[in-house]
Amino acid sequence: MKPKESMNIFLYLCRLKQLLTVMKKRITVYGGSSSNISAVYTDAAREVGREIAMVGAVLVNGAGRTGMMGASVEGALEAGGETVGIIPQFMRDRGWHNDRIGELVVAPDMHRRKALMAQSWGCIALPGGIGTFEELCEIITWRQLGLFGGNVVILNIGGFYDPLLAMLDRAVVEGFMKTDHLSAFSVVYTARAAVAAALADHKDVSYTPKFCPRCPTASPRSNTLLSM
Repeated sequence: MKPKESMNIFLYLCRLKQLLTVMKKRITVYGGSSSNISAVYTDAAREVGREIAMVGAVLVNGAGRTGMMGASVEGALEAGGETVGIIPQFMRDRGWHNDRIGELVVAPDMHRRKALMAQSWGCIALPGGIGTFEELCEIITWRQLGLFGGNVVILNIGGFYDPLLAMLDRAVVEGFMKTDHLSAFSVVYTARAAVAAALADHKDVSYTPKFCPRCPTASPRSNTLLSM
């Protein structure tokens, strides 16, 4: 066997091992549904979907057909991946769902929708509007309170989330949050890094209790920034 053939087989086996390791793990992707956005954002969302499919994981989102939600589904499907969309009944009735979604799950309301979307190995927040901000802040809160044990990842495309991260820093400085609460999420800058962080092994972390009058008030976040 030639050295090049041996290397190709080795690379194939490494890839197969990676696929088997993450097979059927779900990654929830939060993102806006607006179509009035720069291609920089939709291209990144499409790349996230593609990366999720390439590692053999399942993409879960809010079943929207436009904007970041639609683009992430397109990316996953183009790469032969599996997609699941979870949408509340009233949105389904209005025809807001994505017909290309592999599996469409209709929830009775928004609260159940978010609970079902949280049944994933990890969550990635792409840029979006108030709905995306709400989903991101809620899943971080659930992580802090121990209600969600998965990974929470912010894909900070073009510094989009810089103002929110600054606000969280301010909350720590002013005593509204503890420093270690900021480690409930990671911040990354590429689609590949986002998927890798979402699929990382879960860490059994106990955060400083929210109500701890004697706990020190802290310094701004020292969140680990991942890049790949």
